[in-house]
Amino acid sequence: MNLSIFGAQGYALGAYEALRTLYPKQDIPFFMVSSLKGNPSVLGNIPVREISTVAAEMTKEEKDSFEIIIATPENVQPEIEEILENYGYRHYTRLDSERWGELMKMFHIKLDRFLPISVLPVGYTKPFIRIFMAKSHKDRPLKNPPLLEDYTYPLQVGAENADVRIADLADNCGDSISKKNVNYSELTGLYWIWKNKLLPQGDPETEKRQYYGLNQYRRMIVFSDDDLLRLCDNDVDAVLPYPMPCEPDINAHHERYLKDVDWKAMLTALREIHLEYANFFPEVLKQKYLYNYNVILAKKAVLREYCEWLFPVLERTEELSIPKGSDRADRYIGYMGETLETLYFMKNADRLNIVHTECKLYV
Repeated sequence: MNLSIFGAQGYALGAYEALRTLYPKQDIPFFMVSSLKGNPSVLGNIPVREISTVAAEMTKEEKDSFEIIIATPENVQPEIEEILENYGYRHYTRLDSERWGELMKMFHIKLDRFLPISVLPVGYTKPFIRIFMAKSHKDRPLKNPPLLEDYTYPLQVGAENADVRIADLADNCGDSISKKNVNYSELTGLYWIWKNKLLPQGDPETEKRQYYGLNQYRRMIVFSDDDLLRLCDNDVDAVLPYPMPCEPDINAHHERYLKDVDWKAMLTALREIHLEYANFFPEVLKQKYLYNYNVILAKKAVLREYCEWLFPVLERTEELSIPKGSDRADRYIGYMGETLETLYFMKNADRLNIVHTECKLYV
C-alpha cells in the first residue's frame, strides 16, 4: 500500500525520518497538507503537496490503496480526519504523542543516539522524585486531563499576574520572578524550583537519589514504574524528551519564533557569561535536533547547576533586548530557553548520563 504523511512540521519530519530508517523499503513520495500557506514546499528532500491537488490526480481505486499517517499536533487531528474523509480517503492513522514517542525510541535505538531510558536495566533503588507541573490561569481546560502521579505537583506560574489561584503551589511565593511570566512562560516555574527546592545544597550522597523536574500541564515527560527504578542504579543525570527535528537545522528554526535583534542579544549575553558555550553554539545550531518545551527531570545537583548556568544568561538577555524585557510580553525568553537547554545538554553530553523518554501531549 502506498503511504503519505499528513503534516509538514517537526512531528511529520520526525515520523518521515524514522520510517525511512526503520522501513527503508517503504516508499513515501510526498507529504500532504491542507494548504501550503505557512508550510515548506519541500521537507526531507521530498515535496509537500496540497491535498486538493493530490486528490484531484487520484482515482477512487488509488485512494482506496493509499495509507496516510496524520503526524500533526493532536488537537487538530480530528479536523484532518474530516478533511481526508471529504476527499475520499479511508485509510488513515493518527500518530499521537504516545505512538510518536514509540517511533522515536526505535529510531534512535537504531542509530544509537538520544537513547531511551527503557534500554537501561531495571534497578532496585527507589528515587525521591518531585516533578512540578506548570499551569497558568490562562490555560484552556483539557478535554481528558491526566491522572497525576503522586510525585507530580501542580504549580501555578505567572501567579503574580493573576487574580485567581488554580493550584496549591504558586511561583510568586518565596524567591521568584513570577511577574516575568509573560516573557519567561513556564521558566518562571523552573526558577521557582531552583530557588525554593534546589537550594541550599545538601549532602552530595543524599542528592544522588533526589530528582526534580518540570512539566507543562499539556506536555509531560512520562515514566513507567520500571523507568523510575532505572534512575539511581544506572546513575542517570537527566531525562529529556526525544528531541524534535528541525529543517534544515535549529539555526533556521529560531527565526520562526525570535526576532533577529533578540537572538543577537542572547548571543551577546552568552559570550559575556559563558564564552566556552558561545564558541560551541555554532556546532549545535548546525544540527537539526531541538529539545522542546523546557521540560526535564534531573538529579537535584544537575538541575541546580543547569539553572545556575541558564538564568544569568536570560537575565542579561533581558537587559540587552530592544525593547527591554520589562517593556514587553511576548514569551521570547521561553523560546530562548528551549535552544539554551539544547546547547547546555548537548555540550555536556559526554559528561552527563542523559537519557530520553516520550513527551505526551494532552488536549
